[in-house]
Amino acid sequence: MTLLARLAATLAATLGFVATAAPAAPVLMISIDGLRPADVIDASRGFAAPNLRALMAAGTYATGVRNALPTVTYPNHTTLITGVWPAKHGIANNTTFDPKGQNSGGWYWYASDIKVPTLWDAVHASGGKVASIAWPVSVGAAAIDDNFPEYWRARIPEDVKLIRALATPGLPARVEAKSGVNTDLMFGEDAATDDAKVAEAAAVYALDKPAFFTLHLSSLDHFEHETGPGSAKAKATLAQIDAAVGRLIASARAAEPDLAVVVVSDHGFAPVEHSVDLERAFVDAGLITLDPKTRKVTAWDAALWGGASVAVVLAHPDDDAVKVKVAALLAKLAGDPSLGIDHVADAAEVARLGGTGQASFWIDFRPGFAMGHGDAMVSPSSQKGTHGYFPTHPEMRAAFFAAGPGVPRRGSIGEIDMRDIAPTAAKLLGVSLPMADGKPLF
Repeated sequence: MTLLARLAATLAATLGFVATAAPAAPVLMISIDGLRPADVIDASRGFAAPNLRALMAAGTYATGVRNALPTVTYPNHTTLITGVWPAKHGIANNTTFDPKGQNSGGWYWYASDIKVPTLWDAVHASGGKVASIAWPVSVGAAAIDDNFPEYWRARIPEDVKLIRALATPGLPARVEAKSGVNTDLMFGEDAATDDAKVAEAAAVYALDKPAFFTLHLSSLDHFEHETGPGSAKAKATLAQIDAAVGRLIASARAAEPDLAVVVVSDHGFAPVEHSVDLERAFVDAGLITLDPKTRKVTAWDAALWGGASVAVVLAHPDDDAVKVKVAALLAKLAGDPSLGIDHVADAAEVARLGGTGQASFWIDFRPGFAMGHGDAMVSPSSQKGTHGYFPTHPEMRAAFFAAGPGVPRRGSIGEIDMRDIAPTAAKLLGVSLPMADGKPLF
């Protein structure tokens, strides 16, 4: 055994998966953020998605994917590549818990925060090349050979320099030369951004023929928030994404004829009309203290974390007096129908749903309501659509479509558990992910 092979075997054993000599078949995993499965499955909804429907007809698909608490992007994308819920993989929400705003709205961008082995790790340890474009929680992922991570700070063109600095050295120049597309176009959130991501992904396939590729397309989610799920803009955006996915599959299969394609989403979507300022109630109860001038949090006994569902984190979880006070406040708020609170879970229920252990309580709104800030306790929402509710809401179901070598032409397999997707991809790739809580779907 060569030194390199011994090192790979040692790494595989350390991370808890079994590596084979080489992946059995290459896999392209495409995430279409916010894709509602019925928008593809049910043609009567009026969405143009011929390429996704062709994939559906050629292989296996789910009518819905039961996803993680909360039903937001970063926790669910991490479940998609680990096969475990947030309580185990460590990505508890989109943004980090930061009640005083010291992290300036920072998200869980860094792969070092993932606490369990990923599909990237398993394939890399097996000797397969790994590539990724804009996948959440991928900054600094050592197992990704060609990495263009998702990252931003100010959301201005200056951030392009950050993305280029964080990408695999030399990768932007290589793919630009091959594709003719400026990688700076990957900075935005519209369909042109996703087109650029797809063009760059096709270039990576032509250059490096990765065994495993993860690609995150985000424009549908952006416009569903802005104009609502099922809107004309959402339909036009999915049509553009569908065309781009068709181009990428054709390009990728030209480079790797035995490619299996897995198309997923992280969550569904629901219309939203009302913004509820729960922080007011916590301030009035003396649980949060705000600076009178800046309105920023200066002290807290119980802090709120989330949107369409909201984790309640206690500064001292073992302080029974504070816990009783918070429970009484939450019961009072839940009893006011104008606030749209659907359910309040305690820590035991949060644990059963796989949510972070940081939460002592978790508030779930009814679809149509979400937490925000406004001039009143309840105000009109600035968004037309949202997600993040408990995964028990059928509107939050995610999508799964797969076709290609190793995927049976089985058609619908009904609803599935999101934790089963990573083990399924691992089986197609010929690697093992034994720490996953899910199981292969076929």
